[in-house]
Amino acid sequence: MFLQLQGQDPETIAALRSRHLDAAPLPENERELLRFVKLVTEGAYRTTDADVERLRNVGWTDPQIAETVYITGLFALFNRVADAFGLEDPQYHLLQTPPRPNPRPWERLPPEVPPEAV
Repeated sequence: MFLQLQGQDPETIAALRSRHLDAAPLPENERELLRFVKLVTEGAYRTTDADVERLRNVGWTDPQIAETVYITGLFALFNRVADAFGLEDPQYHLLQTPPRPNPRPWERLPPEVPPEAV
């Protein structure tokens, strides 16, 4: 769903969903970043200086690499919380058109709740 919302093409989404990274039509630097994400997801304690250097060598900066680690960690947190509470996958990927987030969610507040109270 996230990739659809970001405008990614269906071919890339299908390849990534089926875990065929090499079949995804992505630039090599993005492919390398996704390999690093997989490593962090499956065993962050196994990351090495060489892994980070590989990312630098394909053009990623230290702040971008750090942000990748933060986002990967947040997704792991969200998944663990969802699992702990038994939340089911909403199957958004089956929707024909992905839902679009409201850029101004405060407009949906009930009339009795003033926006400054939020």
